[in-house]
Amino acid sequence: MINELDTQAFLWLNSLHSDSFDPIMAWITAKNSWILMYLLIIGIIIWKHKKNSIAMLLTIVISVAIADQFCSGLLKPLIHRLRPCHEPSLQNLVHLVGNCGGQFGFCSSHAANSFALATGLYLLFKNNFKLVQLFFVWAIIVSYSRIYVGVHYPLDVLTGAGIGVLSTIICHKFYQYYLTKNTHEIL
Repeated sequence: MINELDTQAFLWLNSLHSDSFDPIMAWITAKNSWILMYLLIIGIIIWKHKKNSIAMLLTIVISVAIADQFCSGLLKPLIHRLRPCHEPSLQNLVHLVGNCGGQFGFCSSHAANSFALATGLYLLFKNNFKLVQLFFVWAIIVSYSRIYVGVHYPLDVLTGAGIGVLSTIICHKFYQYYLTKNTHEIL
């Protein structure tokens, strides 16, 4: 029942395509498209937070790494759910932009990584930078692009997003513990 609903939702969302959006979505979903943004984030964090930047950046990097490895290293090989573009019964129905990628798709590492980053930035900077919430819009667009290009079901994306958020919340708790411990040692 859940797989059937997920497939129907995928087919509907994937059918909402246009030739003019295909290159845009291909760019959004490409791994290297966001390197400049990542470098800017790193630079701003180092510039604004100097001494604390190492702990902040480590929190984000570890969160993303945990989310990524949980999806790609554990769940994909464990669950063995074919990507929609590899599913024989769907291959003629999928609007595929680019190549299909690896055989298995549950869950989306793109969604996990983008939501881990968005959550990390939000938890670290929500009080100082109100527009940090816009990173969730970016994460949603990146995640949707995976459905648009035909390589993930909605449940793959939602699960990846949840794993990204959860891994970051856990890492942020360790970051807060680190801050508390270091504050007490200084006093």
